[in-house]
Amino acid sequence: MKFWIGILIFILLLQTYFLVKMQRQIGDICRQLAFLMKHDSNMMITANMKTGGFEKLVSLLNELFQMRRKEQREFKEKEQMIADTYTNLSHDIRTPLTSLNGYFQLMESASAEEQKHYMKVIQERIESLKEMLEELFMFTKLKNDSFVLELKTCCINRILKNTIFSYYDDWSGRGILPEISLPEKQLYMEGNEAGLKRVLQNIIKNGMDHGQEKIKVQLFEKEEKICLWICNEVTNPEEIDVSKVFQRFYKADGARSKNSSGLGLSIAQEFVLRMKGEIHAELSGNEFWVKVSFPQKNSNL
Repeated sequence: MKFWIGILIFILLLQTYFLVKMQRQIGDICRQLAFLMKHDSNMMITANMKTGGFEKLVSLLNELFQMRRKEQREFKEKEQMIADTYTNLSHDIRTPLTSLNGYFQLMESASAEEQKHYMKVIQERIESLKEMLEELFMFTKLKNDSFVLELKTCCINRILKNTIFSYYDDWSGRGILPEISLPEKQLYMEGNEAGLKRVLQNIIKNGMDHGQEKIKVQLFEKEEKICLWICNEVTNPEEIDVSKVFQRFYKADGARSKNSSGLGLSIAQEFVLRMKGEIHAELSGNEFWVKVSFPQKNSNL
């Protein structure tokens, strides 16, 4: 009888010991949590007890804090990126605004013919400002995680033809005869028509900003992928760093004097990635190539 009473007392003491130890461990974890909630620290939660589910609890809490820290870093990076975007564009916008003011002052004492010329220049400056602001709006929208690009089956041949045709007057005015190679077969992909058109426009406009003399457009299929290659002949290829052309605000020296936001190819890249495509640039002699590819989709349309 005394033996069993002794065993029972031992068990009760052991349970009391583990209960006190668990309460202390819970209190210690609570203190660590309170500290981490108040301070920006990379400290990890630790526990002396490995039994009673404490090891699993600590592992889950540390995973939760790591996710939170990652989200905070990404949020700060996006905040900084948007701030840099506005700062850089404010400098680019200041130049055409200053020139507008100058032309308006010149018009006060100009002849009718001179006023007509100044008005044309003013209209061009206003259009460039509108383009820069629209680029800013589009870039920030694409960088927003809540923005959803609606995808549906698109015929890239038709979109490419329509976009190329819209540049006919610009090319004719500069004496450029583009070399265009399109397949007879209609190629379909899961994409966004407005987004595809924007990709094409930004790539072509980038080429025009760098003083193109020739342009080549090639559309073909290869290994179940749609390949779209656009090439323009650049005046100063040594000024272009192909590893940076998709970075926001990157401008080769030859384009710095132009009213460009430096966001064109960055926006094109964002659209391509959202349509599950790939994009990269190459420089071969004085030929600058932007090569885009998308997964091909069979369609009965």
